[in-house]
Amino acid sequence: MGLVRAIIPWNFPLLMVVWKLGAALATGCTVVLKPAEQSPLSVLRLADLVTGYGPEAGAALAAHPGVNKVSFTGSAEVGKSIMRTAADRMARVSMELGGKSPNIICADANLKCAISGAMLGIVMNQGEVCSAGSRIYVAREIYDQALEQMGDYANRMRVGNPLDPKTQMGPAVSEEQYQRVLGYIDSARREGASLVAGGETLPEAGSGFYIKPTAFANVTDTMTISRKEIFGPVVAVMPFDDLEEALERANFSQYGLAAGIWTENVRTAHYLAQNLEAGTVWVNAYHIYDAAAPWGGGLSNRVSDGNGPSRFGIVHWTKGCVDKFAVVTVARVLIRTLAKITELLWQTAPLNRV
Repeated sequence: MGLVRAIIPWNFPLLMVVWKLGAALATGCTVVLKPAEQSPLSVLRLADLVTGYGPEAGAALAAHPGVNKVSFTGSAEVGKSIMRTAADRMARVSMELGGKSPNIICADANLKCAISGAMLGIVMNQGEVCSAGSRIYVAREIYDQALEQMGDYANRMRVGNPLDPKTQMGPAVSEEQYQRVLGYIDSARREGASLVAGGETLPEAGSGFYIKPTAFANVTDTMTISRKEIFGPVVAVMPFDDLEEALERANFSQYGLAAGIWTENVRTAHYLAQNLEAGTVWVNAYHIYDAAAPWGGGLSNRVSDGNGPSRFGIVHWTKGCVDKFAVVTVARVLIRTLAKITELLWQTAPLNRV
């Protein structure tokens, strides 16, 4: 392909740089990579890279005529800007543009596992994860019980210095992000949501931008915390009456990156996974990743960055469905099948072989 320009976010700097570099270098491409200005040091230990602020260094790389492809992970707004710039030169792009991922907890779910798994979905990396499960839909018959247990889970979390082995959740990456998350918490209160847990800062935790894990009830699908990617430990917990309602509300999003399902019924799991607008669906688990499985989604994540086979091939319209014990990826089955067919054709077709 030639020269690839890669831009990574600040939440998982080393992981993101490996994702960007692996396939490009393996196929003989040169990569110019720009780390986020908030977290460049670990990446700079790896190689000599381009550094700078996004509007300056990032925009210049996207517009450079020598760049054949742009790979970007970040916000949808910046992604759209990069796509417009790349379109002027017909450069290829691959992007992962955030999420507002739903967790659906059915009435028959193992509630203890569902609560711990769904809450892990929002507190891991203090919610600074593109696939964070920031919307939780709970069957109405178990809603009150689940809400109480989620509040207890949030209140028990040990928030503090990431270098302390006892710490379970660290601080926001910067003051700017800290203020942004607090702004979303304030907007939830103004719009009528009920605070179940958290919603406060933790100055006693020491130097850093600490926010308690926060859960809200009485949230509607049109409230700001239901629609916007917060990128912080803030979750909206909402009841549903039947699976059709849960699907409709879970799919009411511009992102379509990931989703979680909690049920003991295999038919229910398959039905929901098939109909959720999400590139990856976890069943009775959350935040389980396979580097060999495609990563991307629908909606604003259709131009997916993806692991595994290239999105320009068969995985562009496939979905990864992950349960607790295995990664079930349609792309893998199809690719193996095609490889077997090719092998058989090669063995039987009357071709002139060198």
